[in-house]
Amino acid sequence: MKRIAILLLLTAMAAFAADVNGVWKGSMETPMGAVEISANLKADGNALNGTLNFMGNDTKIEKGKIDGDKVSFELNMEFGTMAYAGTVSGDELKLTITVMDNQSTVVLKRAK
Repeated sequence: MKRIAILLLLTAMAAFAADVNGVWKGSMETPMGAVEISANLKADGNALNGTLNFMGNDTKIEKGKIDGDKVSFELNMEFGTMAYAGTVSGDELKLTITVMDNQSTVVLKRAK
């Protein structure tokens, strides 16, 4: 009986995880003007995998996590680590990007 309760709890937790699978697109303002961003994301349980295309470069997502509607991941770039953290709400993914103690926000929409 205890095993069934644990199995039901784990199943319920997975059901509450945000649906992040797919391609997400948006743009953000930078000192160089607007920059297009796209992400190809795939959930694997609580792990988040995929790539992010920023300024024409596809970079593999590392340390990706999903916790309910919260997502986080890192990109390792030549100049250091870019940390992304945010929330998924339906077809909108709002991320805060932290690079060398500077933060900016980008909103990506699910491509259909």
